[in-house]
Amino acid sequence: MSGTTVTLPGGARLRLAGGTGHPRPDGPPRSRIAYAAAHVVADPGADNTPGTPAVLDWDRTLAFRRHLWSYGLGVAEAMDTAQRGMGLDYPATRELIRRSAAEARAAGGRIVAGVATDQLPPGPATLGEVAAAYREQLADVQAAGAVPVLMCSRHLAAAARDAEDYLRVYDELLTAADGPVVLHWLGPMFDPALTGYWGSTELDLAADTVVELIKSHPARVDGIKVSLLDAQREVALRRRLPDEVRLYTGDDFNYPELIKGDDTGHSDALLGVFAAIAPAAAAALAALDRGDLAGYDEIFDPTVPLARHLFAAPTWYYKTGIVFLAWLAGHQDHFTMVGGVQSGRSPAHLATLLTLADAAGLLPDADLAAARARAYFTVAGVTQ
Repeated sequence: MSGTTVTLPGGARLRLAGGTGHPRPDGPPRSRIAYAAAHVVADPGADNTPGTPAVLDWDRTLAFRRHLWSYGLGVAEAMDTAQRGMGLDYPATRELIRRSAAEARAAGGRIVAGVATDQLPPGPATLGEVAAAYREQLADVQAAGAVPVLMCSRHLAAAARDAEDYLRVYDELLTAADGPVVLHWLGPMFDPALTGYWGSTELDLAADTVVELIKSHPARVDGIKVSLLDAQREVALRRRLPDEVRLYTGDDFNYPELIKGDDTGHSDALLGVFAAIAPAAAAALAALDRGDLAGYDEIFDPTVPLARHLFAAPTWYYKTGIVFLAWLAGHQDHFTMVGGVQSGRSPAHLATLLTLADAAGLLPDADLAAARARAYFTVAGVTQ
């Protein structure tokens, strides 16, 4: 078999149509701020098995960030999409932030970068140790010249007894920051170790804590990224924020409606799915800038089934699909991930992802994508 046809698990044949060729915009969107959380490209000649230090292909990793900036999107660096807590260790993270921030300055692109506590060893830590680890990473991100994103911490989730412990740690960090930061609320569907974050498994009570923190430091908070996959809850929180504080949606299921907004406001974007759909996202946001809501919907609508499949349970393995799509689209030459996470999704799951990506016009070179998909499915035992 050759050309653009691929045999999928189960025997069905798919003929790829290829990309629709969304043009690059003249610049960043004007009506919204939009960040794509970028993945990292592993060095395929290195070990990169579970438990080994991450070794990256720096040229391809940084080239992908330039791809995102070329579509007017900002880069959210060293977030969970980059496999924080799933193979990317902190020495590699620190170097990634340093290099990406330098590339951002050269490209004139926006960049924010994740601040966490993952340099601490696994297991219990005191609140003081958690705060010190956060401060170390905060200093690293600020020194690199990126805007800090205070990511949720597994160590803090394990150590905190109640909402007051969260408020105490975050108050210290916001006071130490040399400028506004982005807060971060990642739901347990993305990381079960974050269950009960902000001091309660009752999300309304957790939201109260978030609002209390932000209202205590409005000048120190640029915004908060919310990834709860619950559009109504996100809108309710957005309406409670001070006017000058943004809500960056991290809802990879409901992003079109949340970014479009309603008569009370809108969400900006900090999304993992935007790394996979950058040309479509840029085109949709350009349509929104023009007031072309029908065009906005027409561009985004085909991406939603893809996003919902990409982030299906177990959601934390969405990174596997992100890298699979980057390989098919020609952004890297292999389907290998740090920590061996390329095994996190089944061939059947990736076959559906291939089908949905093609339907959304996100595979710019159908021949290349088909050749690579055939190679993958052959290794998986599907005769082509």
